Amino acid sequence: MNWRISTFVLLFILGVSCKQQEESSKDTNAIIHVQKSPLVEAEQLKSNLNNVAYTIVDFRKPEQFKKGHLPNAINIWRNDIENPDFPYKGVIASKKQLEKLFSKLSIKNEDTLLIYDDRGLCDAARLWWVLNTYNFTKVKLLNGGLRAWQKAGGQLTTEIPTRGQSNFKLSAKKEMLFYTTKEEIKQKSNWILIDARTHDEFSGKRQKLGASKAGRIPNSRFLDWSETVDYEGTMKFKSLQELAQLYNKLDVTKNDTIVTYCHTGVRSAHTTFVLTQLLGFKNVKNYDGSWVEWSYYRDLPIKKDSSTVILQ
Repeated sequence: MNWRISTFVLLFILGVSCKQQEESSKDTNAIIHVQKSPLVEAEQLKSNLNNVAYTIVDFRKPEQFKKGHLPNAINIWRNDIENPDFPYKGVIASKKQLEKLFSKLSIKNEDTLLIYDDRGLCDAARLWWVLNTYNFTKVKLLNGGLRAWQKAGGQLTTEIPTRGQSNFKLSAKKEMLFYTTKEEIKQKSNWILIDARTHDEFSGKRQKLGASKAGRIPNSRFLDWSETVDYEGTMKFKSLQELAQLYNKLDVTKNDTIVTYCHTGVRSAHTTFVLTQLLGFKNVKNYDGSWVEWSYYRDLPIKKDSSTVILQ
């Protein structure tokens, strides 16, 4: 009897030990998954805000930032990351511009940036894309942005953090990840084009300010970027299954070369993030000049299905 009891106890202890090791392994894998994820959840950030290892970036207009932002956040807006040396707006800033801006904001090369906005991460994804284009990949997005933060009970502040200077430098590599130009699009007839604007813009019914003409690039497929987030609710990304179903309707595969575009490459940067970071597509490029640039040149072909109303 004692022998049987001892054997039972030994097997029980071994079983518990194995289970603990298995659970520990699962926990470790979960931690690794979180660390590798391109998204940070608001609840996760709130519970670790005092020990957070991110430089938090509020990517909204300065007047919005001043009314209230996440603690210790710094403010960057679209004009800060645009190159003014073009006859149309929205073109990516030069490396020198970005290095000067980030040095002024005391952002260091070893920092990991956590970016948020209040528009479903559409604007935040533009900064993510700009930095990845210049091979700076230590960037994450706050899922749901400002709305998710407030829903999680996170506090806002009007205090502007005091920061010094740094000597931020972008990589010397010229990979231009997720980037393409009108010249490449003209040459590559087998590339799949996805227009991330509204259907009225896609059809040519609406012409936004800054565009020279209404319409779209011929042979484009359409998916409004906002379909990928719970835009009227949490502002968070939809589930991976829902996202996959959306793009399955466009008849694209993960090995296709896909070009995303919109008005000035902002909404399409969001589409690029979804395809590459969440769905694992391998060959996705955001057309930086997008429709504002394409419509500027008279020799480039366009297609439209409707008479046009110009939006001011």
